[in-house]
Amino acid sequence: MYSLSELYRYPVKSTAYEPLESVRLDALGLEGDRRWMVVEASNGRFLTQRLLPQMGRIEARWQDDFHGLRLRAPGMQDIFVSVPESDANLRGVLIWRDMLQVPDAGDEAAQWLSSFLGRDVRLVQMPEQRARQVDTAYAEPGEHVHFADGFPLLLIGQGSLDDLSAKVGRPLEMLRFRPNLVVTGAEPFAEDGWKRIRIGDVTFKVAKPCSRCILTTIDPHTGERDAAREPLATLLGYRNVNGEALFGQNLLAENRGELKLGMPVEVLE
Repeated sequence: MYSLSELYRYPVKSTAYEPLESVRLDALGLEGDRRWMVVEASNGRFLTQRLLPQMGRIEARWQDDFHGLRLRAPGMQDIFVSVPESDANLRGVLIWRDMLQVPDAGDEAAQWLSSFLGRDVRLVQMPEQRARQVDTAYAEPGEHVHFADGFPLLLIGQGSLDDLSAKVGRPLEMLRFRPNLVVTGAEPFAEDGWKRIRIGDVTFKVAKPCSRCILTTIDPHTGERDAAREPLATLLGYRNVNGEALFGQNLLAENRGELKLGMPVEVLE
């Protein structure tokens, strides 16, 4: 039997992971996942660990009592950032090919992040009504995504990571690949053949394989890059399709509901 063994979200795009025991899904995926993003102050272009590996040392956590975000980083005092008004202080931002107008989170958050990152940056937030359309080659009109690169959810099988670790020759951290859902009990890369799955009361469409980048070579705990470009180099050796290293599957939720660790995962198609 397949089961949901790990759950993660990333409140601010490309910052540290948040492990979860349960979470609800809303119209954009896991509640609170990648609703915030760091951008260049000068031009609004999005920033990630690809350019700034130290972003992985920033911890973001949602605070219900505050109705905002707590940011924490080494050598910095914690800061609390309120959710900005959805139509106030709009800033033009660019994420891949998408140009958006989204609310800026204010000067205090910008100064805190700029100080830690050594770069002039701003923090922006994604209201649901300003979300991006998912690529219609894989999704229906009206299916939206937050600040993730392309899709609201990513699933990886533990068996697939174990297979990759064996080929690289050392245990690899699942968090190098920044999944939302980890499934145990399946053969390596079994998820490549899935079309629809159900976890609890939520059904998911398996949209497309995930193409991996240099981010996978960054240690999720230290922020250091692997000198041998592993595990990307090994992935390109045996998971290479048209020059892209494929690992994990992008998902689209077909309804809302709650996910909890240990739930059975049923393959419908």
